[in-house]
Amino acid sequence: MQDLIYGRHPVLEALAAGQPVDKVYLQQGTRGEFEKELRQACKLHEVPMTLIPQAKLQRMVRGNHQGVVAQLAAAAYQRVENVLPQVYERGEIPLFLLLDGVTDVRNLGAIARSAEVCGAQTIIIPQKNSAGLTPDAVKSSAGALARLPVCRHKSMVNTVEFLQLSGVQVIASDLNAARYLEEVPLTGPLCIVMGAEDEGISEGVARAADITFRIPQAGTLNSFNVSVAAGILLFAAMKARM
Repeated sequence: MQDLIYGRHPVLEALAAGQPVDKVYLQQGTRGEFEKELRQACKLHEVPMTLIPQAKLQRMVRGNHQGVVAQLAAAAYQRVENVLPQVYERGEIPLFLLLDGVTDVRNLGAIARSAEVCGAQTIIIPQKNSAGLTPDAVKSSAGALARLPVCRHKSMVNTVEFLQLSGVQVIASDLNAARYLEEVPLTGPLCIVMGAEDEGISEGVARAADITFRIPQAGTLNSFNVSVAAGILLFAAMKARM
């Protein structure tokens, strides 16, 4: 596959060259100098590394993988501390989306499509436990992920605190919140937080958010699909700003 690099030297070279790497897969049980060097390179370039069985690596690639495979990203990841000033400099009101644990690439793609249509300037995701900029995600986004910056950070709580110190209100969708969407101001600098469908947002992010709220619903199912919910919230923010 063209989006995979495998072999010890090619993977280290890709990281050193600054290629956009989504994730590195290392064979379980790997020890020694290479394992240390790879960990350091992944840490330096903020690329998540996952340990997986040899059988899974062999299913990913047919060549001599030497116990390591890198999944290339479809685009380079950005940093929110770089994107936010650019938004302010353009005279725009920030409308950001933070996805806390959304792991399905199709959901990420659908969310990105809604975000681009509704005028959001970036999507923020964590390094771990998240879908990334894979070709499948880009395809599902109808090209939106090729145009919309995606910021990837190690700590979502620290990212929330940075946004708040920069004048951005952080609001989090939570099924257990007492406040409804209609009660939330949406016209100012805003970051909307969405969590995984099964677990919701993490406790740390929920505590750090300025406001938690829920989307009204009349039926008996637990919640909207996360991409549908994101579309509802993004449309509400767009409409309020118009």
